[in-house]
Amino acid sequence: MIKSILILIICPILLFSSQQIILVIADDFNTSKASLEFFEDDKILLSAEVNLGTNGLGWGLGKVLLLQKENEPLKYEGDKKSPAGVFELTDSFGYAFNTNSKLPYLHASKKLICVDDSNSNFYNHIIQANGDEKSFEFMRRDDYQYKYGIAVAHNKEGIFKRGSCIFLHIQKDINSSTAGCTSMDEKSLKKILSLLDKKKKPLLVQIAKRSSKEVLLIYPQLIHSKFIEN
Repeated sequence: MIKSILILIICPILLFSSQQIILVIADDFNTSKASLEFFEDDKILLSAEVNLGTNGLGWGLGKVLLLQKENEPLKYEGDKKSPAGVFELTDSFGYAFNTNSKLPYLHASKKLICVDDSNSNFYNHIIQANGDEKSFEFMRRDDYQYKYGIAVAHNKEGIFKRGSCIFLHIQKDINSSTAGCTSMDEKSLKKILSLLDKKKKPLLVQIAKRSSKEVLLIYPQLIHSKFIEN
């Protein structure tokens, strides 16, 4: 009862604080496939099929704490799981020098990296390489998957080994899972980038289907989703 009352109290706060929500719903925690809908207020502006981590989902560290069952996995570094939860979308990035994105933009130069070394002071940060980093990934890859993308604010505090460098990016191909990110076709990602606006406080809500009713209580503008069980 207490939990239900708290949810009802915070619903209006969350509803009006975020005008844009990217909803990603998977059938369960073990699948690497999911469905995406882009909401602005209560309107769906885009739908797409996306790829998750090879090993499905694991509960991540985000903006809102959702109900987690004991038998459901957590997200850890190197587990090839995408984070489940509610996360802010903070920055865009890409190979071009500039963009029309209404999110802060990072040009992926050859020295731009994301640190995935849990022992580093820069764990889970995108920085300019200085040669001292032990483990990282280049943001300018030899392929097109990071041609442009969006940074997901999972594990913002850099908690030891709880996962790093989570992005929305271009898929390798339609059936290729990821190492923990969420990937999609280039056309859909470009459309999302054109719509996202920092002033509208965009969020990624990425869940297994069993959490859909709880999410709907918190974000009632998702009522028109084709994938939420209400």
